[in-house]
Amino acid sequence: MKIAVFSAQPHDREFLDAANAAEGHELEYFEAALGPGSVALATGYEAVCVFVNDVVDAAVLGALRAGGTGLVALRCTGFNNVDLAAAARLGVKVVRVVNYSPNSVAEHAVALLLAINRKTHRAYNRTRDSNFSLNGLMGFDLHGKTVAVVGTGKIGCVFARIMLGFGCKVIGHAPIVSPEFEAMGARYAAPGEIGADADIISLHCPLTPETHHIVNAGTLARMKRGALLVNTSRGGLVDTDAAINALKSGQLGGLGLDVYEQEAGLFFRDLSNTIVTDDVLQRLMAFPNVIVTGHQAFFTREAIATISETTLRSATEFATKSPLSNEIKLA
Repeated sequence: MKIAVFSAQPHDREFLDAANAAEGHELEYFEAALGPGSVALATGYEAVCVFVNDVVDAAVLGALRAGGTGLVALRCTGFNNVDLAAAARLGVKVVRVVNYSPNSVAEHAVALLLAINRKTHRAYNRTRDSNFSLNGLMGFDLHGKTVAVVGTGKIGCVFARIMLGFGCKVIGHAPIVSPEFEAMGARYAAPGEIGADADIISLHCPLTPETHHIVNAGTLARMKRGALLVNTSRGGLVDTDAAINALKSGQLGGLGLDVYEQEAGLFFRDLSNTIVTDDVLQRLMAFPNVIVTGHQAFFTREAIATISETTLRSATEFATKSPLSNEIKLA
């Protein structure tokens, strides 16, 4: 089957080609993101393979269907960039990677937390200039602190387990109770408890209309003063302007972001020789207690291999008219 792979990076080519040895599809790679201006590239391809910042709205889906595309394969878990209602109406199937490596994202969230707390990024820059002063580098023990996990799916549970290993008290918030989360010794928070007691909040929930800006001026004001916030899920969970105001006032003690609300057009590319005109992002990165990474939490060998294998296996299921194991359907 002919598959157009959009937003293709060198690692996509390497791992998809390796996985394709067992599947035998015809892969064509495009560096461009899928969107209104590039959808014509998919004409004649039975499937498109897309990533987190590709635009798969009603207009793009209509053009895909008109060009002969019947499958959208997301090489990620989240699907907030796809208009599922339009896909269903047009008869376009949508699949995703439900499971790859929850460890990869959870471990990166821990890395961000440790770096913010212990100012590792600042220490690294200082010592390279032979500045070994400890002024301004003091953190706190994680042991005994309260960690709130917002979203207790597979990634949230792995993160919770790691935090329990540090000796933290772990509380959670999610619309569906996870027996695994409770069995490991964590518990679900009472109303208002996260804001009052959490020293650390880590976001592991999907981006939906209900979770958009779940961290906003109101929730930030109710947080324990000086708490740390980590987001490795989707940028739209955090109202960035509100977070900046909370950082300026000291209400928010530190922020670790692997995702950013306006990351499309910025992340996954080298802009070191250009002027980044996103003033909000530039303001964020000017804070000494903020760390931004470029959506790399998923980026481990194990995760990319599983993503590639699962994506192409879904394409084979579609080509052979087999049941789609990872199909996304409207609720």
